[in-house]
Amino acid sequence: MGFKQTWNKFFNNHSETSEKHWDKDLQSRYYKTTKDRAFDAVTQYFKRQPNCEVKATSHDHGEITVNYKGKRRAFVVATVIMVKPMQTSVDLSVTTEGGLFDLGFSHKLITKFYQDLQKEMNEIKK
Repeated sequence: MGFKQTWNKFFNNHSETSEKHWDKDLQSRYYKTTKDRAFDAVTQYFKRQPNCEVKATSHDHGEITVNYKGKRRAFVVATVIMVKPMQTSVDLSVTTEGGLFDLGFSHKLITKFYQDLQKEMNEIKK
């Protein structure tokens, strides 16, 4: 990991996944399921988490917004998109509240969410 990547990982207050992210932990995850099932699984996952409060869902846009209230507060947006039949991606965006940087908290939170979602749905390894 170069200087720029280290800087971006620790000295900002926002992390976001994408298909071709330089950090393997922040690459989009794909699951063998339909959009409806994935959307319901992600929504129910966040509703079960004690530190999460689902603020809004938009099934048409495939977005779930969540307030995270753990040791640090964060705003989470989960986006669920069906790429192919029985192949659905889940992308996450986390913005930590307060301060200019979060020392990697948003990055760690995305990693935790993906690890938990892997137990909920069958991930497709790319």
